[in-house]
Amino acid sequence: MCLDIDDTLIDFSAAGRRSLERLVGRTDLWPLWERVTDEHVSRVVAGELEYATMHARRTRAFLAELGVAVQRPEAEEFEARRKELLRANWRLFDDVLPCLEWLTAAGVRLAAVTNASGDHQRDKLDGLGLGRFFDHVAIAGEMGVAKPDPVMFHDVCSTLGCDPAQAVHVGDKLRTDAAGARDAGLVGVWLDRSGSAAVVPSGVHVVASLAQLPELLVSEFARVGVPSPR
Repeated sequence: MCLDIDDTLIDFSAAGRRSLERLVGRTDLWPLWERVTDEHVSRVVAGELEYATMHARRTRAFLAELGVAVQRPEAEEFEARRKELLRANWRLFDDVLPCLEWLTAAGVRLAAVTNASGDHQRDKLDGLGLGRFFDHVAIAGEMGVAKPDPVMFHDVCSTLGCDPAQAVHVGDKLRTDAAGARDAGLVGVWLDRSGSAAVVPSGVHVVASLAQLPELLVSEFARVGVPSPR
């Protein structure tokens, strides 16, 4: 079983919005922050930029969009404060621990699969008590490939010792997580917490909560090999 981290296990967007609002005093800038972040993370995955410098460059690019020019020291100070606020605001969704405990009791091997930076994600997993559940943590920046590239999903399956057809990937992004996993030969499950009206492509399964995942696995995916809880 593969699970995305941000906005699947951890309510990252809510924490990110609150942190950004505290820093810039505006409530409408989260979409801009996400766009700038995606652009810079893609450069890291492509090997064009190191994670060590990405955060400061992203902050400078974000502030430049607002007409504010800063040098690297100011950008690093902004980023340090943002991370401090983020840590104070990280929260698990209520359905996470019951689901992970069920999967663990069922003997399912678990991998966290993320396109975000390694140290940042491991810090979150450990800080919120999730690290103990995972047999493997797959980080796009460390692998040089990111979801929805099939190579990332296949590498995780190899590490877990299973064929892609025996694996399930769950995430909050329809294209990156669910459709990407399906295209790589895994069972793709979209976690649609907001109940959006998006058109779901064939072969993708939808749950509104991780609380629905055990029933889905047992009733629909017996071929994956998920046993009943012991």
